[in-house]
Amino acid sequence: MKPIKPNPLISEREFYLRSFTWGLPVNIAGAFVAAGLLATGHKPERFGNCINFTVGRNWGGGSMGIFMITCKNASRRLKEHEHGHSIQNCFYGPFMPLINLRSSSRYLYRTCVQRLIPDKTLPPYDSVWFEGEATNLGRQYINQQLNKTNEEQKGESSC
Repeated sequence: MKPIKPNPLISEREFYLRSFTWGLPVNIAGAFVAAGLLATGHKPERFGNCINFTVGRNWGGGSMGIFMITCKNASRRLKEHEHGHSIQNCFYGPFMPLINLRSSSRYLYRTCVQRLIPDKTLPPYDSVWFEGEATNLGRQYINQQLNKTNEEQKGESSC
């Protein structure tokens, strides 16, 4: 599958519209996971346009549509990356499970190799197109939201 160059600068309205139309299949799966996490007492928080659950430590994260799961010590970069996968879902829609499967299997492979052969040098995580794209989309989108918030706050303080 060749990347389609999604635009991270979509509006919040367009993000949700695409998420719940073209990207609906992944969101339905994510809603079931989110329901299970809520039932087990996990508290969600908002990150960008996504609903993020914090689970465990030192493992990374994952996303299914607008639903993200990250570890307790997750960096902003990791959360931006997972948000980027949510943006990919807006553009790849019903094909997103193929990207999720490749991303998950690649993560598991890398984790196993790092544990079993610690001296082995692996290529950078973002070296494959769908991971690099997710990182770039998420970073750009979150930075766009932060800039928008800062501009709104400047406008309020000048009144």
